[in-house]
Formats: sequence, C-alpha cells, structure tokens
Amino acid sequence: MLKLIHTADWHLGQTLHGQPREAEHQAFLDTLLETLSERHIDALLIAGDVFDNANPSIRAQEQLYQFIRQAHQRCPQLDIVLIAGNHDSGARIELPAPLLAQFNTHALGRVHWHPSQVETPRQLDTDALRIPLTDAQGQIAAWCLALPFLRPAEVTGSGLGDDYLQGIEMVHRQLIQAAVDKRAPGQALVAMSHAHLTTGQVSEDSERPIIIGGAESISTQLFPAELAYVAMGHLHRPQQLQEHPCIRYSGSPLPMSFAETHYPHQLVEVTLEGESLANVTPIPLPHYAAMRRVPAQPAPLDTVMSALKALAQECQTSTEHHGSAPLPPERWPWLEVRVLLTQPEPNLRQQIEAVLAEAPVRLVRIQVHYAQSEHSAETPSLEQLDRLTPTDILTRQWLTQFGQAPDAELMADFQWLVEQAQLDDEVFEDNPSASENPTLKTSAARDES
Repeated sequence: MLKLIHTADWHLGQTLHGQPREAEHQAFLDTLLETLSERHIDALLIAGDVFDNANPSIRAQEQLYQFIRQAHQRCPQLDIVLIAGNHDSGARIELPAPLLAQFNTHALGRVHWHPSQVETPRQLDTDALRIPLTDAQGQIAAWCLALPFLRPAEVTGSGLGDDYLQGIEMVHRQLIQAAVDKRAPGQALVAMSHAHLTTGQVSEDSERPIIIGGAESISTQLFPAELAYVAMGHLHRPQQLQEHPCIRYSGSPLPMSFAETHYPHQLVEVTLEGESLANVTPIPLPHYAAMRRVPAQPAPLDTVMSALKALAQECQTSTEHHGSAPLPPERWPWLEVRVLLTQPEPNLRQQIEAVLAEAPVRLVRIQVHYAQSEHSAETPSLEQLDRLTPTDILTRQWLTQFGQAPDAELMADFQWLVEQAQLDDEVFEDNPSASENPTLKTSAARDES
C-alpha cells in the first residue's frame, strides 16, 4: 500500500490587491506538515504553480525550502515531487534540485531531449521524469511520471516539428510508454501534470489562460488506462473529471480571489494497492483568514452602508459574547465591497471607511457597478470623430456610462481645463524649452480667483 497527498497551485508570494498573504500561506504549510505526519503519508505530489510568479520574493522561496526541510525532519521517508506550473520559472524550480535531493525531494522544471541528429522523432529523456515512490518498507511501490508545464520552446523546433499540440502528445506518449515498459509487476503508475484539460471547470478571474495552438485545453485521452491516478494542477476549483475517475484537480489550498470562496479548498489523499487506485479522500483545509463580499451582489449605496454597519456590529458582538481575544490583524477577514451607482460618488471610499473604522476587517477592494443606461450613445464613425469636440466626447461617454448628461458645473470645469490645456500648448509652441506654464492653475486656484 502507498499513501500520497496531491496538492497544487500554492502561489506562494501572492498578494490580494497589493496586500501580502504570507501568514495565510504559512498557516497552510503548517497544516500540510501536520497532515503528512499524522496520516503517515509516503509521498507528496505538488502539481505546479508553487510560486505566484517567475521571480518570487525571497520570503516566498524561504517558505518553500523551510517547509521541505521541516517535512524531511518530521517524515524522513517522505518522497516529495514538485513540478513547475505556468506561473513558475522552470529554471528556477529545478536549479536547487541537487540540494533538494538530500531531502528526498525531486524538483522538475523542464523536459529534456536526448541529443540526436538522426532519430525522428527525437527521444525524450524519460528517466529524468520517472520518479520512484517508496512505501513504508522502502520498496518502490509506484512511479511518478512528472510533467512540468510544457512551453512551446520545449516541445517544438529542432527536429520536433512546429505543432505545439503534437509536441505535447509526443511527450506524453514517450514518457508513459517508457514507464509501462520499465515498471516491475505490482508497481503503480501515477502521472502529475500542469495543464487545462477539456471539461475542466475554471474559476472566475483566477487561472491565467494557457493557450495551446489557439485552444484553451488539452485532451484527457493523453492519460491512458495504465495510469492508476493523474494528479493535475492549474485549475483552482477541486474536481474529478466525470468520464475519468482517476483524473483529479486538487485545487488551490487558498482562495486566490473573491471569486473562489464558494467552493471548498482541500488536499487529496490517494491510496494505491499494487497497480490500482484503492481510495481517494478529500481533506478539507481551514481558512486562516476569511474572504467576504458585502453584499453578495452589487446593491445601491444605502443598502451597502446598512450591510456594512451590520458587519461591523457582527464583529463587535462576536468578540463580546465569546469573550475571545481579538484576532491579530493578519487574520482579519479580507473585504470586497460591491456598490451599484447611477452616477459617480466622489467620497465613496471615505464613507465606507468611516463605517468600518472600528471593525476588524481589511478592506482591499471597492467594486463599483453602474446601472445600465437606457441612453446609450451611438458609436460615431471615423468621419464623425474628426468633428467631435472634447466636450462632445465627454458628454457622449458620460451619457453612456451614467445614463444622464453631465451637470453644468462639471461641464464648466471641464471646459476650463480644455482652455488651459490649449493655452499651455500655445506657450510651448512659442517657447519649446519652457517646462512650466505659469498660466495653468489647479481647480482650487481657479475657484479662488
């Protein structure tokens, strides 16, 4: 028997609208460490997007390598296999591989081909991508076929052809066939890949698109029946592909955006018996910091303000009734406020912040929606554009976006700005070396005059 943990899409170093999430990632890593120890896991598979970008912060890298060191201390027999995703730099992932090998960790960032000028097709270095997974007795119970995210430069050109999809198919075909030929009886085959498979469900505003030959996904037929389990990364929503029970996305351990709060986040425990899949058990993950959208759907400002007042009261009442110590700031809920307006609200943020002044929440985004206008201006032709004045353009845009014409005061301010800009151009034409226009005033200066 062999027990695996499948996880992916950590995105270490990610920020939420500019705010760091280091504490949340560390809480996840601590939970993962306890899970590996308590459940006596034999292997950990990390299916790509370990970091949030190709040039991760020092702290993000430190979190990964500290985790690997601690995991090896707690579970000396644990095998760790991690691959690069589309967010990662393959070179950065595999650069420390010789050092990580001391901790039973295999880091794979790219695929490599045997040098040859006569073989067609060229031969993949399959041995580098076949990682042995050992059971509690130290015997090889399975092989992990680790496929990092395949970039076009790795699977096309230099005798490989120019078709990206064919290059991907060639890699899968050669690696899986080599693994089937070389495994001993009773040894399972587990594939790990980072890609968007057909029928996989995406999350709104989360996964960075992977474009493959003009398509957005690759076929599940790349993974034949000889594979006991396929550990996928890239899609943040945990899911099992219905037509292929052994193919799963573990999903991201944290919600990467407010669009990812309505489904669970988890690890996947996989049990193998001989060459076959015996059991798959999702392990729910706690959220170190909640993510809240108030309200659930964009609403008028008075409705939003009432909801925010209720939220502030809820936070205060919860602390008083439970007698609990206040949460540290890094555990305060993230907050997105969604407002439906009919016209601009200049001091919107100040109003919202005033209501939340005493609430232990972190306001990171105010999402403003405007009511659909019944007065949509027709798009002018190219000939008409030449005849439109700046005020014409402003009026059309204002009418389209807000459903009403700009008021007289705004139009007067705008006209004054246009006149000052024109005057500034005239001064510059007369004296191109002039860096400042003494006649250009701020709106406040105009009001004073």
